[in-house]
Amino acid sequence: MIALSLAEIAAVVGGQTHDIPDPSVQVTGPVVRDSREVEPGSLFAAFVGERVDGHDFAPQVVEAGAVAVLASRPVGVPAIVVEDVQTALGALARHVVRRLGATLVALTGSAGKTSTKDLIAQVLQRKAPTVFTPGSLNNEIGLPLTALTATEETRFLVLEMGARGVGHIRYLTDLTPPKIGLVLNVGTAHIGEFGGREQIAEAKGELVEALPEDGAAILNADDPLVRAMAPRTKAKVVLFGESAEADVRAENVRLTDSGQPSFRLHTPSGASDVTMRLYGEHHVSNALAAAAVAHELGMSAEEIATALSEAGTLSRWRMEVTERPDGVTIVNDAYNANPESMRAALRALAAMGKGRRTWAVLGKMAELGDEALAEHDAVGRLAVRLNVSKLVAVGGIEASWLQLGAYNEGSWGEESVHVSDAQAAIDLLRSELRPGDVVLVKASRSVGLESVAQALVEGEVAAR
Repeated sequence: MIALSLAEIAAVVGGQTHDIPDPSVQVTGPVVRDSREVEPGSLFAAFVGERVDGHDFAPQVVEAGAVAVLASRPVGVPAIVVEDVQTALGALARHVVRRLGATLVALTGSAGKTSTKDLIAQVLQRKAPTVFTPGSLNNEIGLPLTALTATEETRFLVLEMGARGVGHIRYLTDLTPPKIGLVLNVGTAHIGEFGGREQIAEAKGELVEALPEDGAAILNADDPLVRAMAPRTKAKVVLFGESAEADVRAENVRLTDSGQPSFRLHTPSGASDVTMRLYGEHHVSNALAAAAVAHELGMSAEEIATALSEAGTLSRWRMEVTERPDGVTIVNDAYNANPESMRAALRALAAMGKGRRTWAVLGKMAELGDEALAEHDAVGRLAVRLNVSKLVAVGGIEASWLQLGAYNEGSWGEESVHVSDAQAAIDLLRSELRPGDVVLVKASRSVGLESVAQALVEGEVAAR
């Protein structure tokens, strides 16, 4: 964070100083909410959770080097006391972002946000110092914490914005007003909370409504609900996609023998070839979105293509590919799942596994509401249509729907099996996995299927 005195911070957040001998002392380190992340010069934000109260760690964090605690009550050590810590954190982020003058890029969408954010960051880092959201810390707490890591040297700030209802993105854009706004897609993730795709589009479109006239709205030309957001912004509209009408588009898209996308990138200023290190054709759309942002910020087609071709995976458990010495390939995509990302991962598995046995170890997709049965059934059927050798459905009722879809689509039930939990999946793989097999592991985060992928990577499941 840029250096600010405790007196300045108190004024920005409307707080009162308590037990602070010298208000001119500066916060020079990061603002953190996890006591384990404190370092000398930090400001510790004390949140009250369901199980843990951050205020209880106040003496510990000050001893570890924190300058003060941002708290909702006096804690007996240097503190700035406010009515609401979350509101204060947002106010501090807004103040710092406005002082920095960095170009703020915000993105949202139903699927692919984190992968695209990582691509944008890796491309823009070629041009100037860039700060970006770690992992998927894209909510009302994670977003300001990310913004507060920016320094005087930061030129680009890339922020992922998530939403679980109408008004959420509007709130985030008020904290960190973007110059460039990117909407990837409108799918069915969290449809149970929103109530329908139209409501999701309404919420995601709040990003383009927040853009200034001299900004740019980067919209997916291949998604009708996203493209329809164009009239909702005063900013310049830039379209990306495979459509001939897209300003930034891909031609001659294909997958390499290992399942990595290759295409000809076209921008308003030129064209260049891209072959990605990431896996799956769905990354083409993500790459085009990143290219549109980078082009708008002055990078050439050649610079963008080189950066995209060299970009890797920055966030864990998202299509992480590990090749074991015995020839087993593990694709760990267990961080989260929705119907769109599940279909994309299955298609990537099919492309990677040509001529090899493929396994899809899948669990439930959460927050689908009334669409849950149909969507799980459809994913199970798709696994069979893509000739996945074996679907292992893991967990409760939703997993049984996955297995039933595969059973009904296939023949004699040989393409699928339903197991109770992750350990049962591990035991099954231990007995049946062979060298050369390709295994995809994917489910919503709450299922915890990363334990299956980790067991595979660590060799706990020994191939015969």
